[in-house]
Amino acid sequence: MMLRFVIYVILVFVLALPTKAQTKQLAVDSVTVCQLLREARHLPASTNLPLFFARKFIGRPYVAATLEGNDPECLVVNTRQLDCTTLVENVVALTLCVQRRDFSYFSFKHALIDMRYRGGIIKDYTSRIHYFTDWITENSRAGIIREIQSPNPPFSALQRVSVSYMSQHPQGYEALRQHPDFIRDIRAIEQKISGRQFRYIPKSVVGNSKLLRQAIKDGDIIAITCKKPGLDIAHLGFAVWKNDGLHLLNASQLHKKVVEEPMTLYRYLQKHPSHTGIRIIRINK
Repeated sequence: MMLRFVIYVILVFVLALPTKAQTKQLAVDSVTVCQLLREARHLPASTNLPLFFARKFIGRPYVAATLEGNDPECLVVNTRQLDCTTLVENVVALTLCVQRRDFSYFSFKHALIDMRYRGGIIKDYTSRIHYFTDWITENSRAGIIREIQSPNPPFSALQRVSVSYMSQHPQGYEALRQHPDFIRDIRAIEQKISGRQFRYIPKSVVGNSKLLRQAIKDGDIIAITCKKPGLDIAHLGFAVWKNDGLHLLNASQLHKKVVEEPMTLYRYLQKHPSHTGIRIIRINK
C-alpha cells in the first residue's frame, strides 16, 4: 500500500515538471486534479458532474487575474485560487475528463488548453479567449458546450453584444502595457464579436421558478449579462436549484471565496443595478 502511494506521488511530481506545453503550476495543483479524478472514477452514472466538482472548490479563496503576468503566454493551472472564469474552466475540464473516461492530468491540461485558447493553440496573449461571448462561440464550435436560448419565455430578451473594454483600457492589462502591438489584435477580435445577438432571461423573470425550471438544469453555467459599456458578461457561476428557487455557485469577490450564494439568484441580481439578466450554457455529454 505504501509503495503504491509513493509511486502515485512520484507520478504526480513528474507530471508537474515543465514540459513543452509551458505550464505554470504547483505540484499541489496536479495532486488536487488527480485526486478529484480518482474520486470521480467511481461515481454513480447519475452524478451531476459539474456540481460535484464545483462543490469540491467551495471555500477556496477568490483571487483575480491568476492567468496574467506570464510572458511568454503559457497554460496556468491553479486550483488553489479561483475567480469566476477559472472556476468554470476548471470544473468544465474535470467534467470533460470523466465524460471521456480519461482520468489523467495530461487530459485535464489539454482540456483547459482547448477551452481557453482559440483553436486549442497557445501562441500569445491574444490567442487566449478573453470575452465570455467569444468563449461560448469557440467552445460551442468545438462541441464542448451549447448555449440554451429557448423557450421564449423565459428567454424573452435579446442581447446585442458590443465589446471594446480591453482595447479602450489597455493600461489595465499588463500584457497590453508590455506589448502595445497586441491592442490592434484585441480590437479586431472585439469587432468580430460585436454585433452578435443572443437570447437571454431578463432579471425580472429570474424569480419565476416554475418557468425557469423548464429551461435551466442543475450544473448549467450561468453568465450574467450587464449594461456596463464595452462589456458583455459581468459574472459567471453554476446553477443550483434549492427549495426557494435558483441559486448561484460562484467564486465570489464579495465573499472572497467560492460559495453557494445563500440568497436566490433573483435577489442577487436585484442588488446589482448593472446586471440585466442571465445567459445559460450547458456542457455537452
